[in-house]
Amino acid sequence: MPGGCSRGPAAGDARLRLARLALVLLSWISSYSLTSSATSSTSSASFLASLVSAQPPLSGQCPPPCECSEAARTVKCVNRNLAEVPADLPPYVRNLFLTGNQLSVLPAGAFARRPPLAELAALNLSGSHLKEVRAGAFEHLPSLRQLDLSHNPLWDLSPFAFCDSNASISTPSPLVELIMNHIVPLTDESQNRSLQNRSFEGIVAAALRAGGALRGLHRLELASNHFLYLPRDVLGQLPSLRHLDLRNNSLVSLTYVSFRNLTHLESLHLEDNALKVLHNGTLAELQGLPQVRVFLDNNPWVCDCHMVDMVAWLKETEVVQGKARLTCAFPEKMRNRVLLELSNSDLECDPILPPSLQTSYVFLGIVLALIGAIFLLVLYLNRKGIKKWMHNIRDACRDHMEGYHYRYEINADPRLTNLSSNSDV
Repeated sequence: MPGGCSRGPAAGDARLRLARLALVLLSWISSYSLTSSATSSTSSASFLASLVSAQPPLSGQCPPPCECSEAARTVKCVNRNLAEVPADLPPYVRNLFLTGNQLSVLPAGAFARRPPLAELAALNLSGSHLKEVRAGAFEHLPSLRQLDLSHNPLWDLSPFAFCDSNASISTPSPLVELIMNHIVPLTDESQNRSLQNRSFEGIVAAALRAGGALRGLHRLELASNHFLYLPRDVLGQLPSLRHLDLRNNSLVSLTYVSFRNLTHLESLHLEDNALKVLHNGTLAELQGLPQVRVFLDNNPWVCDCHMVDMVAWLKETEVVQGKARLTCAFPEKMRNRVLLELSNSDLECDPILPPSLQTSYVFLGIVLALIGAIFLLVLYLNRKGIKKWMHNIRDACRDHMEGYHYRYEINADPRLTNLSSNSDV
């Protein structure tokens, strides 16, 4: 078209003029920069460097010892012997694995970053030689749902480890799953000093109760921790709990722990403990939970008269899973007997004296012991008189025996017998 052809040269001239103008500006800037002083150029360079260093890390940056996948939102720092949490974690991380390291101590705000790790939902710190977790260690992680602290020798777990470092502010934790299997501390001397006047069960219970921070928790795993008992009200601040795993501990009784408020509880694992019998209070609480399933395998059940109520409950309830596998461990005559096959006549106790009679026997034993002590004391105080009396008895016995011996000799010899009779005449 004619119009189109006539516009082509004009457009080319305009572009040429713009190019020439740009060249003039560039030459002016270069000449100005060459005439500027050395000090001003140095200060400008330092200013630019400071600006660069002040910039936040790039969203795709990965710490050197770690492996990152932005597509999977996952960072793995596994078996790297890290002594602290990497400072340059990418903000996109959703799953963070810090297993097999040498972290030792997790301070307050250990994961505080700018920009914050707002999407971090799953944090695995298992097997990282953690010995101390301080208050507020997991604050500034608003999306944290799952935390695994297993296989760490935790001898100092702060009561406010799952709260904010400011204990006066009670902020609910976002945690839904808390896994603390095999966190029992080592038994060296320094750790024994730190645990003095405190039981390990009490330390864990304090962290679970503090401030009600874990009231949204759904799963709690505390397996293989050598627990001997569960402190009173250890589960009182966990009303949303659905799964509780206490297997492979050393629990001997559940008398002091209450399950009454765990109305959402779905599974309770008590396998491989040292339970001998479940008493009526515990049986009633478990029966009152609407959807719970209880696992009781591999406990040393004592089948005596105290087991009557539990056996009757087992025969009626559907709460216990695999109840047909439960067998007696003691006494010897009942070993390997199936609990569901026992009758009341099988469950006997050895006869025991009434408490009043036991008290009478104890009192009688004390009286006899006192009499014996007094008798020995009298003998000791009169030892000289008793010795003289014994000597007198010995001399009298000797004289008497000599008389018998003399008469025997006379009777045995006829001459002496005649002599004796003549002398008598």
